[in-house]
Amino acid sequence: MKKLTLIITLFFGLNLFAENNEKPLSTDEFADSFWQSVEETEIRIEKITNNLFLLFGLGGNIAVSIGDDGVLIVDDQIPSIIPKVKDVIKEIGGGEIIYTINTHWHFDHSEGNLALDPNITKIISQSNARDNMITGGLIDLVSSKIYQDPYPKHALPVITHENGMTLYFNDEIIEIVHFGPAHTSGDSAVIFHNQNAIHYGDVFVTEGYPFIDVNSGGSIDGLISFLSKSIEKLKPDVIILPGHGEIASINDVKDTIKMLKTVRERIAKMIKQGKSLQEVIDAKPTKDFDEKYPDWLGNFVNRVYTSLKKSEL
Repeated sequence: MKKLTLIITLFFGLNLFAENNEKPLSTDEFADSFWQSVEETEIRIEKITNNLFLLFGLGGNIAVSIGDDGVLIVDDQIPSIIPKVKDVIKEIGGGEIIYTINTHWHFDHSEGNLALDPNITKIISQSNARDNMITGGLIDLVSSKIYQDPYPKHALPVITHENGMTLYFNDEIIEIVHFGPAHTSGDSAVIFHNQNAIHYGDVFVTEGYPFIDVNSGGSIDGLISFLSKSIEKLKPDVIILPGHGEIASINDVKDTIKMLKTVRERIAKMIKQGKSLQEVIDAKPTKDFDEKYPDWLGNFVNRVYTSLKKSEL
């Protein structure tokens, strides 16, 4: 019930914000207005295998690999939650965080970088994600805009990749993959091959429709391509760790690909017919998917339409 209340509060709060035409929210203002406090937040732990865990807190889900080489995490949420994250890592048998992989630049996945010690933790990302962290900018949720400040030097990735890289850490083959722009221009998914698991960042979520950050290079076609290419690398029983929401299966990813292709086809057809954005929204092109994929940000059709118009179909 608490989770549902937060989603409802976020949705109506953001729309009220948009109606009032106020200035963009800072990331701190967003967290203070629409998230529960850090003090109230309990980090929930899901054990994937003996040395791989998924943590739920404030922001994107955090994957944690623990072993003889130390601790590697995927995403790190926001600075104020990091002490609790570190406490939980100690609770499950880990120590210092040696590597942090940022799946993309959005604050709810990577602003925890600011609270990490660069003398201990090395940060990794796709090169476009690092560029976005350097410049900062607006995250356009349609119903509101959030301004993310540029990251200071100590919080920036010191290792980047263009199309992927591999780490051999904790007796694990950790493959970082990038298949072009999807959710943003700089998405990474992280495959733990020996554990048979993948952390998708926000390329795949289970709480509702995905958010396409068109202003940051994301697109509906990119999402479809990224997901389609990634599943070719995965085993049928792979454990899917989404950027937000509960653990899923490869069939859930395949269902999402089908949904994305169907909605894309419907909206592209209406664009070719000359329909406006409002006409497309009014036609409810997602109505048969809405129960399974709640549009809690209220922007999915808008972002699909906008990305298709931008790419000229």
